[in-house]
Amino acid sequence: MIAPYLPFFAGALVLAVLGPRFRVPVLLGAPVAGALSLAALDPDSAWTLHFFGMELTPLRVDGLSRLFGWLFHLAALLAALFSLHLRERVQHVAALAYVGAALGAVFAGDLLTLFVFWELMALSSVCLVWARRSPRALRAGMRYLLAHIVSGVLLLAGALVYLRTEGSLAFGEIGADSIAGWLLLAAFGIKCAFPFVHNWLTDAYPEATPTGTVYLCMFTTKVAVYALARGFPGTELLVYVGMAMTCFPIFYAVIENDLRRVLAYSMINQIGFMVCGIGIGTSLALAGAVAHAFNDVIFKGLLMMSMGAVLHMTGRINGSDLGGLYRSMPKTTVLCIVGAASISAFPLFSGFVSKSLVMSAAAGEGYTWVWLGLLFASAGVFHHAGIKIPFFAFFAHDSGIRTTDPPGNMLLAMTVAAALCVAIGCAPGLLYALVPFEIAYAPYTASHVLAQTQLLFFSALAFLWLRLSGLYPPELHSVNLDVEWVYRRFLPDALRRCAPALRDLDARLRSAALALLAGGARHLHETHGPEGPLGRSWSTRAAVAVVVLLLGAYVGVLVL
Repeated sequence: MIAPYLPFFAGALVLAVLGPRFRVPVLLGAPVAGALSLAALDPDSAWTLHFFGMELTPLRVDGLSRLFGWLFHLAALLAALFSLHLRERVQHVAALAYVGAALGAVFAGDLLTLFVFWELMALSSVCLVWARRSPRALRAGMRYLLAHIVSGVLLLAGALVYLRTEGSLAFGEIGADSIAGWLLLAAFGIKCAFPFVHNWLTDAYPEATPTGTVYLCMFTTKVAVYALARGFPGTELLVYVGMAMTCFPIFYAVIENDLRRVLAYSMINQIGFMVCGIGIGTSLALAGAVAHAFNDVIFKGLLMMSMGAVLHMTGRINGSDLGGLYRSMPKTTVLCIVGAASISAFPLFSGFVSKSLVMSAAAGEGYTWVWLGLLFASAGVFHHAGIKIPFFAFFAHDSGIRTTDPPGNMLLAMTVAAALCVAIGCAPGLLYALVPFEIAYAPYTASHVLAQTQLLFFSALAFLWLRLSGLYPPELHSVNLDVEWVYRRFLPDALRRCAPALRDLDARLRSAALALLAGGARHLHETHGPEGPLGRSWSTRAAVAVVVLLLGAYVGVLVL
C-alpha cells in the first residue's frame, strides 16, 4: 500500500531537482497516482507505528477521510490544469507539497501526525502568497504565517494535554468539554476562519498569485472543516459560530472593490454553512456540511479561476477598473456565470443540492433563528458572489480593455469545474453516494425549488433597485478593514502616540543602568585597585594567618 499523499511529495522533490520542464507529467501524474493509491486502499485500513512509546497512525482510511481524499485529488487535478502554463519552480513545488500536506492531514489518525502535516501546510502555502513578489504580498504572507503558526502551537498544546489526560493521541471525536478540547477547537477555528480570527484569509488570498489563490481556496479551510467534522460533531457552539460566519462577510463583500477579496469573504460565508451543519450534528446536517464542502471546492475554485484568468490577462482585479470584458473574454464570462449560479444555489446547479441539506436540518431541529440567518445569508451570497462578481468583471461599464480568453489549459480547468457543477446539480445522487452519512432527503421538490427561486428573484430585484437608485456602494480604490483594523491601524497608532513616553522611559532606564555600572566599576577599583585593600601586596605572615583562619572556619562548619 502507498499513502495517497506520497506521490505529491515525490512530485515536489522531482520538480525541485529537475526543474519546471517536467511540470506537465508531474503535475498531472501526481493526482492520478494518488487517486490510484486511494482506490487500492481497503476501507477501514490503517497504518500504525510506535514512536517513543506513542502509537501513531500516519494513515487511517474511513468514509470521511476517503470522501475528502477524493475531493482533494480532484481539486489538485483542476488546479494543476489551471497552472500548466507556468514555468516557475517555486510555485509548482510549493503547490505539490501543499496538496500532499493537506491529504496527509485528512488521512492522519492521530493528533501528532496531524500537527506535522498542519504545519507543513502553513509553510508550503505561504510560498504561494510570497510568489507574487510584491511588498503587499510579503506583508500579507507574514501575517498569514503568524496566524497559522499560532494555530499549530494550539494544536500541539491540545495534543499534549489530550495525551496527558486520555493517555492516547488518537484523533476521533473529542468534544469541547475539556482543556484539550478547547485548545484543539481554537486551533481548528483559526484555520477555519472563525469570526475575529478570519483576517488571514481575506488578507492573504487576494495577494497570492492567480494560480496560487486557486490552490489556497481549495485546501486549507476544507482541512479545518474536516477536522471539525471529525473531532467536534454536535458541538452546539458551532451552530451559532457558523451562523455568524454566514452573515457578517456579506456586508464587507458588498463594499469591497477587489473581486478576489469579495470571493474571500464569500468563502467565509460558505464555510459558515458547513460549520453550522457540524454543530447541529445530525446525520442530515453532517451530510450537508461535507457535501457542501465538496461542492464549495469546485464552484469556489471555478470562481477563483475565472478571476485569476481576468487578472492574468488584464493585470487588473478591481471592479472599478474592469467591465465590458464579455466582448473579449466570452468563454470566461460563461464559465464564471456557471460558478456564480452554483454558489448562489440555483436549481440544477451544485450549491442547491448541498446547501439545502444544512438549512433543512436547522429547521428540522428547531433552530428557527439560525434558519432565518442562513436564509438571509443565502440571499446575500447571491447578491455579492452571484451577481456582483460577473457583473462588475464582465458587464457594468465598458472599461475599454481589449484582450482574449486565457490560455487553453486555464479554459480546460474551468470547463471541467463548470461541468461538475452542472452534473452534481442535475444528478445529486452522484455526490450523496460518496457522503459517509445517511441522507434521507429529496432536494427537487416543488416547495424547495419554489422557495429558492423566490429568494433568488427578490435578491436580484434588490440589487437592481439599489443599482438604479444610486444607493449601491460605489467601487472605490480603497482598502476596507474589519477586525484587522486593530493590528493594522489601532496598535500602530497607539504605539506612535506612546513613543515619546516610551523614549523618555528608555532614556531614564539607560541612565540608571549606566549609573549603576559606573558605581560598580568605582567600587571594584576602590577594592581591587592598586590602592585597594585586596590589591596591595600582603606579607607572608599575614597570608598564612588568613589561610589558617579560613581553614579553621571550614573545619568548624564540618564539625557542626
